[in-house]
Amino acid sequence: MKQLINPFSEKKTCPTCSCVCTSLCALLHWQMARRHGNMYTLWLGQTPVIVLNGFQAVKDALISHSEDFVERPITPFLRDIIGIIFANGHTWKQQRRFSLMTLRNLGLGKRTLEEWIQGQAQLLVQTFAREKGRPMDPSVSILSSINNVIAAVLFGHCFSSEDESFQQLFKGSRAMAEFEALVTKPRIPNINFVCFPLQLYDAFPTLMKHLSPMFMRSLLALTHMQDLRRLVKDEIKSHQNSWVPEKSQDFIDSYLSQMWKVSNTSTFKENNMIQVITDLFIAGSDTTTISLLWAILYMMAHPEIQERVQEELDTIIGSSREIRYEDRMILPYTNAVLHEVLRYSSISATGVIRKCTKDTTVQGFPVSKGTLIFPNLFSVLYDPDHWETPQEFNPSHFLDKAGNFLNKEAFLPFSAGHRVCLGEQLAKTSLFIMFSSILRAFTFRLPEGVKEINEKPIGGFILQPEPYKMCAVPR
Repeated sequence: MKQLINPFSEKKTCPTCSCVCTSLCALLHWQMARRHGNMYTLWLGQTPVIVLNGFQAVKDALISHSEDFVERPITPFLRDIIGIIFANGHTWKQQRRFSLMTLRNLGLGKRTLEEWIQGQAQLLVQTFAREKGRPMDPSVSILSSINNVIAAVLFGHCFSSEDESFQQLFKGSRAMAEFEALVTKPRIPNINFVCFPLQLYDAFPTLMKHLSPMFMRSLLALTHMQDLRRLVKDEIKSHQNSWVPEKSQDFIDSYLSQMWKVSNTSTFKENNMIQVITDLFIAGSDTTTISLLWAILYMMAHPEIQERVQEELDTIIGSSREIRYEDRMILPYTNAVLHEVLRYSSISATGVIRKCTKDTTVQGFPVSKGTLIFPNLFSVLYDPDHWETPQEFNPSHFLDKAGNFLNKEAFLPFSAGHRVCLGEQLAKTSLFIMFSSILRAFTFRLPEGVKEINEKPIGGFILQPEPYKMCAVPR
């Protein structure tokens, strides 16, 4: 393959590797760092893409130079498909600032939100209990509970599983998984992702819409999220009919109040509200569900760790009261196990591509304005300089010698800097309460006759486990 010329003219430049456009989503094979260093340049056609590997390189870019890498590259695909998540400039700043403030005011870390989560955790326990230890697929039940937590924050209420609106919500949140299945095939040995159709769409959007109707129909699951968007529009209409200024009960109320306060020239429009709410579902639903699915899988793979978590819960919390997020302070081992689940599964391994907004440097290398960077979060969570046994599931990564919980600087599953995940606190709260609740109630085991656990993830934008069945045996 032809070696392309390195575009960096200064004396110190990133090592360069040529790259065909079919492997945009495969750039993060962090094993390449062993050959080319923690920073290397790959080429997407004529566009240089710098891959950052290891904690120090990612930290330098996303935290130390956060303002220099705050933007997303906007391609026809991202503009047509994603929306506010990939917004830049004034729109992004307004929408993100408002969303962070509103999520905080609506109860992140407060009892009101915890009560919603506790209620869904108990419903999840009841659902598992009805199976009486028989083999079951936990994914649908977990997704339903997570969706209802997000619905409570955004809409101010939960849905019953029989509700038609809930079915719209469920189908809409699953569209992301369907889309991933499309773009991650065909497979190439030793390459996790192949996104060639996306590059074709970016290069020839009009042509692709006409020449590949089947491809476009599949993309529409994500493009419009029709079921989910219809539900969001219905919820907004319902809120508009009953909305009272300055009495916000949920995210939609707060957004309506903001629209009422600001001028017509602001970015607070109904279309943006629909997109922001849809984005929050996309960002939070599948990722939190998949994290909990990994947690159950790892507990079955490591019964001694599961038993120790249960002993801590029994000794410190008991069975008579609800589990609260603040309990993580008195449950160091349980907290460490859940953090290790997020590290070891590394579900958002690829991170999201950034664009350099001005000429700058990372790790001493010059980076020109307009250059794209890929922060390899997987390499951060598996960096041997910061994790004693990165290739093993080891909760001791988050414990000191006395058994106290230990925060780690290199723990970046939610990314870092100005583009850190909006729903980080909501995800952490939901995961802790639900994980602790189900571990207190059940012991998770493999179905009879199943001897091996498959911990190899399905490749995609989100690394998820292969579908599995488990037995939730009441304790």
